[in-house]
Amino acid sequence: MKTHLLSIFLISSSFLTFAQEAGFRSLISRSKPGITDTIFTIRAKNNTAVQIPMTIVKGRDKGPTFTVMAGIHGMEYPPILSLLEFRKEIDPALLKGQVIIIPIVNQTSFYTRTPFVNPLDGVNLNRAFPGDPDGTITEVMADFLTKEVFASTDVLLDMHGGDVGEDLIPFICYYDNKQFRNQTALASRLSEISGFETIVAYPYILSPDQPAMYAFKQAVRQGVTALSIEIGRLGNWRKEEVSLAKKSLFRLMAELNMYGTKSANNVSQVRARYNKQAYVSVPVQGIFVSEMAAGDRIVKGAEVGYITDVFGRKKLPVYAPESGIILYKIGTPPVNKGETLLCIGF
Repeated sequence: MKTHLLSIFLISSSFLTFAQEAGFRSLISRSKPGITDTIFTIRAKNNTAVQIPMTIVKGRDKGPTFTVMAGIHGMEYPPILSLLEFRKEIDPALLKGQVIIIPIVNQTSFYTRTPFVNPLDGVNLNRAFPGDPDGTITEVMADFLTKEVFASTDVLLDMHGGDVGEDLIPFICYYDNKQFRNQTALASRLSEISGFETIVAYPYILSPDQPAMYAFKQAVRQGVTALSIEIGRLGNWRKEEVSLAKKSLFRLMAELNMYGTKSANNVSQVRARYNKQAYVSVPVQGIFVSEMAAGDRIVKGAEVGYITDVFGRKKLPVYAPESGIILYKIGTPPVNKGETLLCIGF
C-alpha cells in the first residue's frame, strides 16, 4: 500500500493541522459530521509529488457518498469555480451521507496554465485511467483516484469545460452501460433533472483488457453511477456558467434524497438528447478555417471548414459525416493530425 502524506485542516473554532500515514478511505470513515478540508500529497517513485485538495462534507444521518471533482484539466474554469462556491454554500446540517469535493484535481496544470496535460510528465490525466502505482506522477494520480476515491463513491460527477482550444455547448453525459443497468438508469434520471438542456448518452464499449482512459468511464467500469458535464468554452468562464454548474449539484443531491427536499423546480429542463455521436479527426497538421460554431446544426456531407498550410494555401476540406448538432469542436486555428476536430450529436 502506498504511503501518502496527509494534512487535514478542520473547520471549527480551532485550526488544526497534522500529518500522518493514512489512506483516503480510512480518512472518510473516521471523519466527523461537518466540513473537513484535506490535502493529499501523492508521490511517484521518482519522488515527484503533487497535492490534491479535497473537502469532505459529512451529514449526521447516513446516506450515499457523492463525489464531485473538477480540474482534471487545469484550464477548464467554470466547474472549478462552481465547486469553490458549492463548498461555501453547502450546509452539512441539511445533508444525509457525505459529499467529497475535489475542486482542482490537477493543480500543477491549473497554476501553470497548461491545457490538457500535467506539465510534470506531459501526460493527459483523462487518458491515464486506471493509472499505475509505479508509473509517472499523472499515472499515480489516476491510480489513487481509481483505488481510493472511486472505490469509496456511490455517485460521481466529473466536471469538465471548454479548455483553451475547445468550443462546446453545455451538456451532461453518461455511459449507456448495459452491465450495470440500475446505475445507468440512475445516471439517466440524474441527467434529466440536472438543469442542463442537453443530454448526451455515450455507448459503453470496453473490452476487459482495454484501459478505460477517461475518469468517469473508469468509475462506470467499477460499478459507480457516474456522470460528467461540459460547460464553458475556449478557456474562459462566465458567471451564468458557474451558477448553472453549481445549481446542478444541489439538484442532484435533492434527487438522491441527500439534501433538502425535492421541489417543483427539480424537473427536467431537457430540450435535446443525443444517443449517437460522429467524430471527425484532423487528417493533417495545419490551420483550420471554419465559420461554424458549437451548437450549429449541420447536414451530412456539408463542408464544416478547411485546413490550410502555413502560407494559407488550402489543403483539405472537412465534411460532416452525419447530420446533427455540433457538440464540440476545436475553436482555434492550429490543428494537429489525429486530434478530434469536432463531434456531432444526433
